[in-house]
Amino acid sequence: MTFSSVVFLFMFFPIVFLLYAIIPNKTWRNIILVIASVVFYAFGEPVAVMIMLISIVFNYIFGIMATKDKYGKLAVFLAVLINIGLLIAYKYTGFFATVFNSITGLSIPVPQIRLPIGISFFTFQGLSYVIDVYRDKKLVQKNLFYVLLYISFFPQLIAGPIVRYEDIAKQIEDREFSLDRITSGMKRFIFGLGKKVLIANQMGFVADTVFGFNASEVGMKAAWIGAVCYTLQIFFDFSGYSDMAIGLGRIFGFDFRENFNYPFISPSIQEFWRRWHISLSTWFKEYVYIPLGGNRKGDVRTTINKLIIFFLTGFWHGANFTFIVWGMIHGLCQMLETWQIIPTKKKWFKPIGHVYTMLVVILAFVLFRADTLTQGLTIIKDMFTFNAGVNAVNVEIYSLLNPLCLIAFFFALVLSTPVFRMFREKVEKGTKAVAYDYAAYVGALIIFALSILSLMSSGYNPFIYFRF
Repeated sequence: MTFSSVVFLFMFFPIVFLLYAIIPNKTWRNIILVIASVVFYAFGEPVAVMIMLISIVFNYIFGIMATKDKYGKLAVFLAVLINIGLLIAYKYTGFFATVFNSITGLSIPVPQIRLPIGISFFTFQGLSYVIDVYRDKKLVQKNLFYVLLYISFFPQLIAGPIVRYEDIAKQIEDREFSLDRITSGMKRFIFGLGKKVLIANQMGFVADTVFGFNASEVGMKAAWIGAVCYTLQIFFDFSGYSDMAIGLGRIFGFDFRENFNYPFISPSIQEFWRRWHISLSTWFKEYVYIPLGGNRKGDVRTTINKLIIFFLTGFWHGANFTFIVWGMIHGLCQMLETWQIIPTKKKWFKPIGHVYTMLVVILAFVLFRADTLTQGLTIIKDMFTFNAGVNAVNVEIYSLLNPLCLIAFFFALVLSTPVFRMFREKVEKGTKAVAYDYAAYVGALIIFALSILSLMSSGYNPFIYFRF
C-alpha cells in the first residue's frame, strides 16, 4: 500500500483517522495507530511483518540491556549483529553469492530472497534506539508497546524519514490532536501527494522510457532528457513521500524533522548532502562517521572516514555496483572539496559551483538509475558525444514531451527552489499572510483533485524508495 494509492486515500486513512478522532483515550489512540501500522505493512508484506515485529522485540530487549553497565556494550554489539545481519541476509546475500561466483569461477546457488519493504529503514531506527539508550540511559523505554509504535508507525515505516526515538519520545506518551495540526498536516500531505503524482510520475514515465531502450540506441538529446527527468523524478518522488509522511505525522500529533531542504540550489556536493535525505546522512554521521573519528584526526583521516560513509551510503541503497559507484562519486567530490582541489570556498567559484554540483548529481544519478554500470556509462557517453541514436527511438522519446509533461517540468524547476518559501516569509508579518494561507489551502484542494484525476486515469505510480 502506498500513500498515493486509492486504497490508502479513500479507505485506510479515513478509517484510521475517524477512529483516532472519535476515541479520546490516549492509550487507545496508540493502540489504533499500532494496529493500523501492522495492517498497513501486512497489506503488502503479510509474511515479512513477522520479521519487523521480531526485530522490534529484540531491539526492545537490547535497549533494556543497554542501561546495565555490565551488559551495555554487549547490547550494542548484539543490536548491530541482529539489525545489520537482517539487512545483509535479506538484501545482500544474493549479491555476495554472485560476486563470489564471478571471482572464484564457482557456481554456488544464488538465493532469490524477497526483500521486505522498508527493512533498510526499520532496522536503522531500531539500531539507533539501542545506541541512543546506551549513550543516554534516560532514553530507555520499558514499555514494549511504545517501542513498537515508534518503529512501526506507518507514516515513516516504509521509506522514512528515519526518526530518532528521542525526537518523538514525549509525543508517544502525550501529544496534541487539534484542528490546526490536522489542517496543516493535511495541506503538507496534499502538497507531497502533488509532488509525487503530478511531477514525479510524469518525469518518471519519460525516464523509464529512455532507460528502457538499449543504451546504444539513445542519442545525445534523449540521453540528457532521460538523465534530467530521472533526477527530478527521484527528488520529487522521495521528497513528496517525506512531505506526506511529515504531514501524516503532524495530523496524529507527531513532529518529524525535515528530510529535504532544496538540495538542487547547492553550490557544492558537501552542501548538497546537508540538504538531501537529511535523516539518512544524519544517521550515518551520528552512528558511523563520528565513532570513526569524524574530522577530529586530521584531513587524511577525515577523507578516509567520508569515503567510508559514502561507500556505505551507496551500498545501503541496494545490492548493485551501480549504487556503490554512485556513493563513491559523491565521496570523491567531498574529498576534492575538503582538500580544496575543487575550490568551493572561493567566492568566484560559487556561480560555477551550482553548475558543477548539478552536473555531478545528474551524472551520478544516471548510474544510480541504470541496471548495470555498462548501461549507465554508455548513457553518460551518449550525453557528451554527438551520437544521433536510432531515429525511431528518439521519436518515441520526444513524443512523450507533451504539454502535460512540459508543465510538470516547469513546476519541477520552480519547486526545486525556495521561491514560495521566500514569498511566504515576505508576507508573513503583514495582512497578506492570511490571504496567502487561504490561497495555499485552495491550492491544496486543486492539487488533490488533479492528483486523484491523474491516479484514476493512469496505472503508472511507482515509488522509487520502495526498492531500498
